[in-house]
Amino acid sequence: MNTTVSSTYARVLSPLKVGRHEMRNRIIMGSMHTKLECKPDPIAAQLAFYVERARGGVALIVTGGFSPNAEGVLDDQGPRLDDPEEAQALRPICDAVHHEGALICAQLLHAGRYAKIAGCVAPSPIRAPINRHIPREMTDSDILRTISQFAEAAANAQAAGFDGVEIMGSEGYLINEFTVTHTNKREDAWGGSAENRHRFPVEVVRAVRQRCGPDLLIIYRISAADLIEGGAPADEIAALARKVEAAGADIINTGIGWHEARVPTIAYPVPRGAWRKAAARVRAAVSIPVVASNRISTADMAEDILESGDADLISMARPMLADPFFVNKIREGRVDEINTCIACNQACLDYIFSGRTVSCLVNPRAGRESELRDTPAEVRKKIAVVGGGAAGMATAAEAARLGHAVMLFEATQALGGQLTLARAVPGKSEFDDTLRYFRRQMDKHGVELHLGQRATAEDLGGFDHVVVATGVSPRIPHLPGIDHPKVATYAEILSGARVAGKTVAIMGAGGIGFDVAEFLVTPAAEANGSEAFFDTWGVDGNFSAPGALKADPQAPVGGTRKVVMLQRKTSKPGDGLGVSTGWILRNALRKYGVEMLGGVSYERIDDEGLHIVIDDRRQVIAADTIVLCTGQESNRALHAVLVERGIPAAVVGGAKEAAELDALRAIDEGIRLAQSL
Repeated sequence: MNTTVSSTYARVLSPLKVGRHEMRNRIIMGSMHTKLECKPDPIAAQLAFYVERARGGVALIVTGGFSPNAEGVLDDQGPRLDDPEEAQALRPICDAVHHEGALICAQLLHAGRYAKIAGCVAPSPIRAPINRHIPREMTDSDILRTISQFAEAAANAQAAGFDGVEIMGSEGYLINEFTVTHTNKREDAWGGSAENRHRFPVEVVRAVRQRCGPDLLIIYRISAADLIEGGAPADEIAALARKVEAAGADIINTGIGWHEARVPTIAYPVPRGAWRKAAARVRAAVSIPVVASNRISTADMAEDILESGDADLISMARPMLADPFFVNKIREGRVDEINTCIACNQACLDYIFSGRTVSCLVNPRAGRESELRDTPAEVRKKIAVVGGGAAGMATAAEAARLGHAVMLFEATQALGGQLTLARAVPGKSEFDDTLRYFRRQMDKHGVELHLGQRATAEDLGGFDHVVVATGVSPRIPHLPGIDHPKVATYAEILSGARVAGKTVAIMGAGGIGFDVAEFLVTPAAEANGSEAFFDTWGVDGNFSAPGALKADPQAPVGGTRKVVMLQRKTSKPGDGLGVSTGWILRNALRKYGVEMLGGVSYERIDDEGLHIVIDDRRQVIAADTIVLCTGQESNRALHAVLVERGIPAAVVGGAKEAAELDALRAIDEGIRLAQSL
């Protein structure tokens, strides 16, 4: 490690003594649901996943949540730690992580009323909005038994080789449910006053410490901002933190928001570092180390948070999906090579919510460490990649990394393709890091770039293989007046080639339509500033109010334009958006007065505007600008010519299938194709 790196990231790279353990730096891989336990060989899958992150330099890994009993599982397949023999099966994971120099803690998570099972339990019988099951109210004996089961699960983890446990007391799970009046309506010793509501988490920590002794590292994850009505105020959070410390916790991690909260917490519309002051409040209350989490994705931000004293440690979950070697790259002075998490949620949370194994849009290897090889190709080939969008860059970078001689042709003067359009959308400037990463990888591995050159079949005859990644063009529907001057494509609007008027009709309400609407109505400050974000979503940026919500949140305000979104389908506009981000986009646009209409038939466009039929009634949308978000057409003519001439060729990304602007599929296809060459 050179002295420049050491000084720039001195806090991130500094060791820390915690309890009886030494952490080699200040970066923790935070817990996340992975569904790896559902793979055919779950131990091998988890081992490969966690070992790659340990090898990448993190100080400590926190696993996905294990329930302490049958009632607390997230679903029927949820993992548990109440069986000593099943816990012992995890020992190879612990041993392998230790071999790489990292610590590992098992998260103990009782889902409470979030458990998707008929027998779920909670402090009070109040159904969660995100669960169809009404929980059974826990009796006093249930509570005492559960406390004992937490301690037993921790002992099982300790016996299996885990260095510690993280007790999940945030995000609206069982322990968190006890701490706030929103879900705890009890009138016995476990409810009512803050002292009583805090009794359950304090007794859990105390029982774990008594059962496991001083060697076990205990992390307590506190809810630093519930973001729900009836949530905890700052003084109660601070008081709970002090009690947890006194009960035996070594570290306090901070969680933000319940899963049912109507405030986004980790998706790309949330500014990076938005929640750091919530962690700072907890840190001011205790003497043990405190962890900042959520939307911390860069080395510079991690260093700044630590240097400012807002936290002692940084938890990164999804950034470790994007780049397992995040810490090593800092240490080795290769920060520009970090593959940065863009907070899209598409292959992590959205996969989990649909019952799939976790992965990552910018790093398809995540969760598939045993599927995608990391060794050089046996035979070096000469590869041409035509197109410099997401699929083309991913193919070129991966093929070159594996040892092939790669030449990339891009018709324009800039790399990025559709990503350069997406990055114009508020919050999606995150794609700048993806572009930076692939450019750096191509440069590092010697990809020869030919920008401003539209490759023809004549240019491609001498290659062993050609990859056609020529992307898409906006689809132009057949409609009278479609060539009217007020009509623009989404590409023209997002690229800045055309400026929309004050009244806009958007034809198409898929992902691109929503992106365009957000681009048109969201003020620039909102796209980047935490204060504007807090104002829009009614968050108390001082994190002092109950639930960290403003008592009188800002009323919805109209945007800078009047925007109407239309679609032919009769379903609710936005139905096809991501599970974890769709509600954010719909709510954000409503705040700016965007109207959304379904079941529309388009008749024509003229000087009056867009003529439509809806509910058997004709009407005119008197728009200054009509934006076409009516799909894409694949640009694959080159592939047909190559095949005709017998030149080995494959097609990837939008050129292969023009469905939305799907960077997830494009990057995955590109990397898998490169591995198959």
